[in-house]
Amino acid sequence: MDLTLSWTRIPKLIRDCQFQEMGSLTASSLQLCWGGVDNRGMSGRVSSANVVSQNGKWGCSSNSSKNGFASMYGQRKNVCCKFSSVDMDRADSILNSVVIPTPTPTDFADSDELQDLNKPTVASSTLTGKLDSGNRMSLSSLMTAVVDDLQILNNNLQAVVGAENPMLTSAAEQIFSAGGKRMRPALVFLVSRATAQMAGLKDVTPQHRRLAEIIEMIHTASLIHDDVLDESDVRRGKKTIHQLYGTRVAVLAGDFLFAQSSWYLANLENLEVIKLISQVIKDFANGEIKQASSLFDCDISLQDYLDKSFYKTASLIAASTRSAAIFSGVNSSVCDQMYNYGMNLGLAFQVVDDILDFTQSTAQLGKPAASDLVKGNLTAPVLFALEQEPKLREIIDSEFTEEGSLDIAIDLVHRGGGIERSQSLAKQKGDLAIKNLQCLPSGAMRSSLEGMIKYVLQRID
Repeated sequence: MDLTLSWTRIPKLIRDCQFQEMGSLTASSLQLCWGGVDNRGMSGRVSSANVVSQNGKWGCSSNSSKNGFASMYGQRKNVCCKFSSVDMDRADSILNSVVIPTPTPTDFADSDELQDLNKPTVASSTLTGKLDSGNRMSLSSLMTAVVDDLQILNNNLQAVVGAENPMLTSAAEQIFSAGGKRMRPALVFLVSRATAQMAGLKDVTPQHRRLAEIIEMIHTASLIHDDVLDESDVRRGKKTIHQLYGTRVAVLAGDFLFAQSSWYLANLENLEVIKLISQVIKDFANGEIKQASSLFDCDISLQDYLDKSFYKTASLIAASTRSAAIFSGVNSSVCDQMYNYGMNLGLAFQVVDDILDFTQSTAQLGKPAASDLVKGNLTAPVLFALEQEPKLREIIDSEFTEEGSLDIAIDLVHRGGGIERSQSLAKQKGDLAIKNLQCLPSGAMRSSLEGMIKYVLQRID
């Protein structure tokens, strides 16, 4: 029996499958057959793969099937599902049951990502040395421990945002679906489950789930406002909200998300958490003010840079991981360590992001390369290089008015050791974050939290 499905449903089926090797295929199976159109306009069957259900999980039955799924994802093709020994109701039931989330489409950039899903998460106790390229982390593998939690979050986000104003809701949904990896809510769930285990809880609480949703809403709101302030046209390879809807709608969409998140935050009725998260929103503003008041200023210190990085990036992560521990009911010492973990991870993340601004192309970044430097936002690589290259100061002071001066400045950042010293700074913060996790019990959650640090740092290794 054949059942033809619309294209809009197939990507979700493929994206949401948890790809993994299966043993004996004793459960119901369905076969996906996809056909495409070649450059001569000829259509025909290209390949097929068995998707099987076993112990409540779905996956592909072979590596070749996995590679087939990876290569076809994102390509508009006609897909036919073939069911064996099932009626139409059963077929529809099977399709509706495949809601195991995990990697987003961007996680399927190549078939190696699929292979990584079942690799154990391993992190060394120190990260100052070169990371082992043979044991690289994928974000999807680190999230498998909380994959069900993230699916619930994805399903709830639209309901949490609300539908009172279609234009604002549409703008918010645009960035929610723009390829974000949900790293921050994943951290909330990982810390929640690790600390809940310490407190003897059987599962995460509704407060943990609401916290994760609030954190993602605040993060999304900050991205919308950042793009307006930075006049960025592209975010994650897609047009920004203000490019699509205009600056007025973008500002209102960000305000709307901040307001919604604040309302839900108040309803958590935990004064300590309310203070923590409210401080984050204040820190966002402080970070933007600090950045705007120090553009093209070659005399700012490394500590000034770290303070700004905390306000703009690390504050939200630190507050979210501490809040997760608070809702688990663990002691204040563990809560402090979770805050410091989030802070050090967030600082490492920002330093790495600033390094990549000089080492990756526009296509890789999903935004213009060296965008911070050209706008006068001096980051760690520039500050370190300024100590060795006096000419760099002259070029920055001129605000790149001369043709070719930006390219010269980028070269001086590399020659002045700015990249290498920034790499060392990021790894120092990573080492501190690893130490902050020693208070947690060993297990999948702690391993994934350690792996998050390695995942961040391997981008510059």
